[in-house]
Amino acid sequence: MENQTTMHYFLLLEFSKNQDLQLLHFFIFFMLYLATVTTNLLIISAIAFDHRLHSPMYFFLMNLALQDIGIVSVIVPKSMINSLMGSRHISYSGCAAQIFFFLFLGASDFSLLTVMAYDRYVAICYPLHYGRVMNWKACIVIILLVWVTGILYGTLHTTGTFSILFCSNVVNQFFCDIPQLLKLSCSGINLFEVGILVASFIVGFGCFTFIIVSYAVIFKAVLRIPSEKGRQKALSTCIPHLLVVSMLLLSGCFAYLRRSSKTPSYLDFGLTVLYALLPPLFNPIIYSMRNKNIKCFLCHLWRF
Repeated sequence: MENQTTMHYFLLLEFSKNQDLQLLHFFIFFMLYLATVTTNLLIISAIAFDHRLHSPMYFFLMNLALQDIGIVSVIVPKSMINSLMGSRHISYSGCAAQIFFFLFLGASDFSLLTVMAYDRYVAICYPLHYGRVMNWKACIVIILLVWVTGILYGTLHTTGTFSILFCSNVVNQFFCDIPQLLKLSCSGINLFEVGILVASFIVGFGCFTFIIVSYAVIFKAVLRIPSEKGRQKALSTCIPHLLVVSMLLLSGCFAYLRRSSKTPSYLDFGLTVLYALLPPLFNPIIYSMRNKNIKCFLCHLWRF
């Protein structure tokens, strides 16, 4: 029996003993990673180089794209390398780093989605006050709070998770995920980590409720728009936003709250993909790629 003082590495999920299937996993994750990084980098480039996009809304979008690149870069490359090399190993410090950066960036991402809902609420419901409420000074303060909140959240979770004694080093997931690590505890329930999880769910549902209420008010305002095309444009943007946020929160909650099995589960894997890999891919498509100004810049870039 090993504990945290003697354990030097963990063994991540092995997708298959068959080398061809391992290579298939590498190819699928590589394409997913490439698509996510490419789309988000295009968004960052468009906002950075087009002066028409130098506004608070696009400033938030650029930070969201940075966070999404960070999330997939923390967990996907290691899994791809292991599949390519036929390995399962990740060092103890590497596992701790994965948890910290994944939670730091994930918490920042969700906080920023909440801020963006408020930004749209002010822009649509109080357009005459938008410049005063969402001025550059306020936006910079908000972004600093978002990043600092993510750092604190990642630090608390990492400290709580690695304060336990581990009876095994076999992690039934393709990266170091907290629910899977907590199953390896020798000491039973970790009250400190449980307290952090409970607080996280309360804050998460508070943010989710705020987003729902914000969009409900936005929908009410949109329905007053005389132009049917204007209503359709606003609704076609807001509804996908809600779907992505709902998928992120509900799949994450279900993954953390459900009773995990002792063996690898397709359900655990599917839920993890839902809240860890798909939102960073969908965010740039929903929030940015359908934006007229960004599409104009990308078309101009493509012609070069």
